[in-house]
Amino acid sequence: MVKFSLAVIDDEQTIREGISAALKSQYDIQTFASAEEALGEIVNAPPDLVLLDIGLPGMDGIEALKRIKDLFPEMLVVMITALEDTKTVVQAMKLGAYDYVVKPLVMGSLRVTIKNALETIRLRKEVQRLQESYLKENLPFFIAQSNEIQEIMDFITRAAQSEDAPILILGDTGTGKDLIARAIHYRSPNFKGPFLTLNCAAIPKNLIESELFGYEKGAFSGAEPTGKKGLIEAAANGTLFLDEVGDLSPQAQAKLLRFLEEGEFYRVGSTQVRRIRTRIVSATNKDLERMMEEGTFRHDLYFRLGVVTVHVPSLNERKEDVLPLAQHFLVMYSTKYNKQFTGISKEAVKALQEHHWVGNVRELRNIIERGVLIGKGPELKLEDMGMNGNRRKAGVKAAVESFPDEKPVIPPEGFDLVTALEEYERRYIKAALEYAEGNESRAARLLHMNHCTFRYRRKKIL
Repeated sequence: MVKFSLAVIDDEQTIREGISAALKSQYDIQTFASAEEALGEIVNAPPDLVLLDIGLPGMDGIEALKRIKDLFPEMLVVMITALEDTKTVVQAMKLGAYDYVVKPLVMGSLRVTIKNALETIRLRKEVQRLQESYLKENLPFFIAQSNEIQEIMDFITRAAQSEDAPILILGDTGTGKDLIARAIHYRSPNFKGPFLTLNCAAIPKNLIESELFGYEKGAFSGAEPTGKKGLIEAAANGTLFLDEVGDLSPQAQAKLLRFLEEGEFYRVGSTQVRRIRTRIVSATNKDLERMMEEGTFRHDLYFRLGVVTVHVPSLNERKEDVLPLAQHFLVMYSTKYNKQFTGISKEAVKALQEHHWVGNVRELRNIIERGVLIGKGPELKLEDMGMNGNRRKAGVKAAVESFPDEKPVIPPEGFDLVTALEEYERRYIKAALEYAEGNESRAARLLHMNHCTFRYRRKKIL
């Protein structure tokens, strides 16, 4: 069994030797006569708990506590004081001390204080373990066989190691961008802190600044009389996920940029600068590059948000993940609705694999939930999911039969199939745009594509 480690910092030799003799059988003990000596050592080998005398010569205990907390914010420190100096003890507690003991030391009382402190540490480690397991147990995004998702997971695991580097997640609606954001948080050093979400598209543009940065009392009509803390402040030492970041107002974009560059902001209606450390993870399905060209999104903010950029592939680009995800949702909703589904019929599996997933993982989840609710089981059937496969097949058949040649001509020297497919894609995108009179959203719907994907493909091949 691994022992907890204790550092005892006290200028009285008898105190150091007494604690060491009484506790060495239970804990690994290091003793130091000065704060300067202790700080030089614990930087390289931090203990689990520090016993720190307030009345040290040279650097006193209060200053040493500040230094320790700067180095290791989560480290537990128990203060030792010769007198019940209430003012000094209160100061130490405000600075983050866990508890205090009074000289002359009563070893029984000291043992209890140490035991309670180490129990706190044990619980923290247990929380860490549970948070790490949360990713595997509760995020369906991780149920994936595709190389694309495995590569993304490897990438974000590395990217998440920074405490505050901004990360921008790009992808179509329903691809699991929010799950990626959660994964980044739980794999980062900030995982003990809060994870908060703001859907920028759901907040009126005139209120987005106050939601992000908070406001002072009387800042505007209808404001809370006591003022309000913003989400950036509420997510301190954690992660704030800005979904649909492309919908931020120009004013909010400017203030967010200042925070990302300087780590500081002002509440609405305040002249007091506030400094805080909060990681910003943002996501959008919009074409930010086009928005920059149009002048609706700042270039400097785009590059600051995207210090690290993650592109999430659509479900159509990773069809091998469809069945594992479907099976996961089947189990999840069978449990939720107390149904006895044991699997998915062959016809339903085929339909799921051939379906064009405009709504990505979200659409798949909704289809399976509907099937579980409607179906009787034990197998999930095609009719349970309400998927009209015949209509889609007819549309594809008509499109294929519209090719210039009934039978494709392959020259003796062969040809590049990828280039040929791109040419056909180019023709259909042009035809869809003509049919939709230039309306991209309508053209995308005609081709059963997400607007973001359609715009990307149009830009790439036209």
